[in-house]
Amino acid sequence: MNKTMMDILACPIDKNHPLELFEIKEKEGIVSEGAIFCPKCSRFYPIIEEIPIMLPDELRDKKQEIEFLKNFKDKLPEKIITKANPWHL
Repeated sequence: MNKTMMDILACPIDKNHPLELFEIKEKEGIVSEGAIFCPKCSRFYPIIEEIPIMLPDELRDKKQEIEFLKNFKDKLPEKIITKANPWHL
């Protein structure tokens, strides 16, 4: 995901903008792994293989996202790991 996308992205649940970006793997302005966080509704959206997965809760893959949280628990802030919606560790 190109970091300039953060200028136009809004939370699909509450339409909040701006969102917070947490980069795990980044090279030349492209985030390959990371998370987007909405401070209004406390939802996180993973960035996996450069793709931000910003779906409504009922369409999200819980198993994939819990695995994402486990894999990056040391690289993401506590508010995502332990308190984020729709699930956390």
